[in-house]
Amino acid sequence: MISALDSSVILDVLTDNPRFIKASEALLRRAVAEGKLVIGECVLAEIAPVFNDENALREFLADWQIEFVPSSLESAILAGSNFAKYLSRGGRAGRIVADFLIGAHAVFHADRLLARDRGYLRDYFSELKCLAKLDE
Repeated sequence: MISALDSSVILDVLTDNPRFIKASEALLRRAVAEGKLVIGECVLAEIAPVFNDENALREFLADWQIEFVPSSLESAILAGSNFAKYLSRGGRAGRIVADFLIGAHAVFHADRLLARDRGYLRDYFSELKCLAKLDE
């Protein structure tokens, strides 16, 4: 089983988020026990600022057995298509495009996504299986 990770779940653990750390850490441990953990460019970029240097980031990824898997043309196209739907429904352009890139990356490069779903997963990635939906 390949589990893609959303940055929110990783950041819960890295920042010791009092509201979500226990659930996020338990789900990460479950996912790694059941198979491989992967992240793409957006997640890597979103978690990188937490670390002092590149070596610390690399050590964290190695410790959790998280593999970097680059996005594909297909996943980028799906993200763009779903983002266009979002905009046509009155959504605002901006930072949220990363969420669409992360969801589309999971569709093409994993069996499921571990994320705190803010609604876009259900609305725009109905084919995507989530290990958990920890709504904020």
